Amino acid sequence: MHILQPKHSKLKQQEVQELLKRLNITAAQLPKIKKTDPALPLDTKPGEVIAIERKNPKGKKALYYRIIVA
Repeated sequence: MHILQPKHSKLKQQEVQELLKRLNITAAQLPKIKKTDPALPLDTKPGEVIAIERKNPKGKKALYYRIIVA
């Protein structure tokens, strides 16, 4: 991982269910990211959800969620 690359972490199934309930969406409505993306952790599979932690210019952290597709 590069220092400028945002942190990517895999969510557990329980965390995914809570996220979908909180956002009132289905997994199919999440933005997608390809399995071949080099930023993904090595142990990820299609269908799993990842959280991407980015920082804005003021240093605040924001989480973005993506579902992995083939």
